[in-house]
Amino acid sequence: MLNHYEAAFILTPVLSQEKTKEAVDKFEKLLVDNGAKVLNREEWGLKKLAYPIKGKTTGFYALLQFDVEPAVVATLETEFRRDERILRFLTFRLDKYAFEYAEKRRNAKNAPKED
Repeated sequence: MLNHYEAAFILTPVLSQEKTKEAVDKFEKLLVDNGAKVLNREEWGLKKLAYPIKGKTTGFYALLQFDVEPAVVATLETEFRRDERILRFLTFRLDKYAFEYAEKRRNAKNAPKED
């Protein structure tokens, strides 16, 4: 049975835009190769951290929403731990209410804006 998940992670700020996109692509490809269906991908850009992590005060934030078997999440988190570009990560399973909220947020983001 597939569960709904979100993975938010922070990349080191010394990476260029291309390297940041490449890192996010790597994790998205890992999920797809393991049978996940990626529902949403957001790159929030460079943000100030609440406290320094590994001497860094800023980081590139990214979010992936996906449906996958629970065993694949362990593989994803292992790759997060191995990648030195990742400062922090958080992966969590969405319950039905959180999934509905994420779906509404995703649809609102993709809806055409009226002037």
